Amino acid sequence: MWTYHPDLLAIPVPRYTSFPTAAEFGEGIGADDYEAALERTGGEVSLYVHIPFCEKICWYCGCNTSVANRRDRVASYLDALHREIVLVAERLPLSAQVTRVAFGGGSPNGISPIDFVRLVDALTLQFDTSRPVTSIELDPRTLGPEWAAVLASVGIERASLGVQTFAPQLQQAIGRIQPTRMIENSMAMLRGAGVRSVNFDLMYGLPGQTMAHLESSLEQTVAMGADRIALFGYAHVPHLIPRQRKIDASDLPDAAARFAMAAFGYAYLLDKGYVAVGFDHFALPGDALAQATLTGHLRRNFQGFTEDQAPVLLGLGASAIGGFPDLLVQNEKNTGRYRMMLSQDRLTATRGIVRSADDQRRGAVIEALLCRGRATIASDLWREAGPLLRPYLDAGLCEMDGADLVINPGGLPYARSIAARFDPYRKDSLRRFSSAV
Repeated sequence: MWTYHPDLLAIPVPRYTSFPTAAEFGEGIGADDYEAALERTGGEVSLYVHIPFCEKICWYCGCNTSVANRRDRVASYLDALHREIVLVAERLPLSAQVTRVAFGGGSPNGISPIDFVRLVDALTLQFDTSRPVTSIELDPRTLGPEWAAVLASVGIERASLGVQTFAPQLQQAIGRIQPTRMIENSMAMLRGAGVRSVNFDLMYGLPGQTMAHLESSLEQTVAMGADRIALFGYAHVPHLIPRQRKIDASDLPDAAARFAMAAFGYAYLLDKGYVAVGFDHFALPGDALAQATLTGHLRRNFQGFTEDQAPVLLGLGASAIGGFPDLLVQNEKNTGRYRMMLSQDRLTATRGIVRSADDQRRGAVIEALLCRGRATIASDLWREAGPLLRPYLDAGLCEMDGADLVINPGGLPYARSIAARFDPYRKDSLRRFSSAV
């Protein structure tokens, strides 16, 4: 179904979880801009809470996280996070209502269950919430039985497990050892706690990985009943993520093998009854993410593909990113400086970008292409992007339908590359991104 055109995948492109992307954030945006945006916010709002700690650090991981081996450091971070919750809530108008809360990291279960419950209580106390949809990212290696009652009492509806691969030798190669039984126990715990939708994160393009490894992982994932699956290509960028130097780059599959793995995974999961969500996610037909795809309501934000329709996402925690229609803003990345700023009762936004009207227009085109495979293109944008899109059009990967640009089924793995032709910021920053597949 997919044809490999290496020349059309040669240029690295962003994942476009925002537009402009974080690569365009500058230090000219700060706490004053963030405060002003908060004060004019109303309606539905989503929260993302960042926990930058893990019990163990995987070698491939590019997240802002560190080992949770010092109780005092974790405690001081959580104190600062509680203070940020108060400061942000104080500036949010009463007309704003939180409808979704997502806990990510790192690993939220890198802190104690008691500390997690205290965070949930603080959010409930400070923000106007009415049974928000609550989700959490979890590390199966440290998901002890004490978490079962906590997840049930908090009312977690959705959870994501970092699985990556079931092959022991591949787990060894990426520094993430977790026997199959551990995943099975985690899945049983989540179902017992009432979690209705469970996502498995899987990876292809790992060192030493074969098609048989990938097929086995997909087979076990389907057998365990994962409601959602995210199938990501491993991005080897040790110049940006030093911990990746522990991974043997000489054993990584080449670009053609990566493409074949992505194509195989797509076909395999569709054959098993999953709905394709964008270019690298899948969901069972009854899942809310699949329903959003089928009804044309799929969105894309900092958490990837989502059915969340809220126009504002507030990021809480070090390095967390917030998104408003006209502003993107990121908190201080360094946890020490983050704690210091909050000890002075200061909002910690230190980077970002104002989204101009043109940014918003282009962002809508990019989101439509990635989420729905179709976007209406204004004449001025077509004059600019048309020549750049000619190779994709000639290859039959996309086509024009009146004023609409449509990505054909065979063009799905090229969706990010096609969308990037509407991104004027890519001219001098392509080196910052990973391969499109």
